Amino acid sequence: MTSHLSRFLRHGLVQNILALYGVHFANYLFPLVTVPYLARVLGPKEWGLLAFTQAFGGYLNLLVEYGFGLSATRQVAQARDSLGRRAELLAGVLGAKGVLTLLVAGIAAWVGGSIPAFRDHPGVLWAGVFWALATAYSPMWYFQGLERMRLLAGLEVGTRALALVLIFLWVKGPGDVWKVLALQGGASLLATLLALSLAYREVPFILPTFQGVLEALRLGWSMFLFRGAVSLYTLANTFILGLFAPPQVVGYYAGAEKISKAFLGLLSPVSQALYPRLSHLAQNAPLEAARLARMGLAGMGLGGVALGLGVWALAPFWVRLFLGEGYEEAVLPLQILALIVPLIALSNVLGIQWMLPLGLDRPFNVIIVGAGLANLALAVVLAPRLAHVGMALAVVVSELLVTLGMWLYLRAHRRDPWSFLRMGGVR
Repeated sequence: MTSHLSRFLRHGLVQNILALYGVHFANYLFPLVTVPYLARVLGPKEWGLLAFTQAFGGYLNLLVEYGFGLSATRQVAQARDSLGRRAELLAGVLGAKGVLTLLVAGIAAWVGGSIPAFRDHPGVLWAGVFWALATAYSPMWYFQGLERMRLLAGLEVGTRALALVLIFLWVKGPGDVWKVLALQGGASLLATLLALSLAYREVPFILPTFQGVLEALRLGWSMFLFRGAVSLYTLANTFILGLFAPPQVVGYYAGAEKISKAFLGLLSPVSQALYPRLSHLAQNAPLEAARLARMGLAGMGLGGVALGLGVWALAPFWVRLFLGEGYEEAVLPLQILALIVPLIALSNVLGIQWMLPLGLDRPFNVIIVGAGLANLALAVVLAPRLAHVGMALAVVVSELLVTLGMWLYLRAHRRDPWSFLRMGGVR
């Protein structure tokens, strides 16, 4: 029994999952410590300014990251035996991010002169830009493609812990908003530089070429569209609701959304660890990839159902625990949003873990973009009438469309894992 457990824990896929869970739980733990402190030290106005800047930085990060976390991970997984190809990919992605950084700087300068909050606090704006860029340059995609996440996970956790300590030491009042962003950005930059130094110890350093940058942008384009489309029904929901409802109602929905996403996030390390393995197997051992995809569907599906039931049944408890008194109106939208936990778990395996390794980027993006547009349309119709409950319904319907769309496409073209196995892996 002990030997079986030891072999199981030494398996590369299991160790990557455990490493990613370490990063994931650190990402949960650090906000639990910093949020109560910063909310009190900065005060409501500056705490709101910090959140607003981080939201804007999230979109800048989305632009520079450009979907490389999926597209470049897949390329590295497929070229893991070629040092030269990996060096070209690393140079091309970094060069592409450099080009996108120039675009981001222009956008930030324009926004800084257009939005009063940023005009009045330029230091906060540019600290937020620094934080977004430092995070976007992380080469986690490279090590994820090689299925070597343990060391990088340690770097991520260690540098964030350092930032946490420095925040407690140096952030003492409302005027220190920019320090929070600068310290978090500095931690990300340190982790990025250390990770890049590790990468270049095994691959030769080459300068980005025009052709390499174009190739990286071309390969990442479909994944960038995917990320952008997903943001239509993830990042944008709270903003859209705010166009039709008062801030208090927006707070009910935002609180319910954060709780549901926290539970959904418990499955993300499994997804991140499966993706490079399936990307590699899809090219070299298609039948084995189909078997692993079936196991992923069963595991993620059962895990999603269990977590979703837990969110739905205990919604009043979770609201009291995470949000406190005065948020009782968040219970119903949280119970509705509990449905997205199993839906996203299934669509993640069908889409990211199976369609993308098979190279089905185009139908994948058509489904995601269609669902994002449907979410916008439903939000405009339901949010004015049903407020936070309507927004929750719009999100669930959109996620259902994604899952059904992927399943129906794969079944219609006999590309689902079951048909794939029956056909002997013939594409």
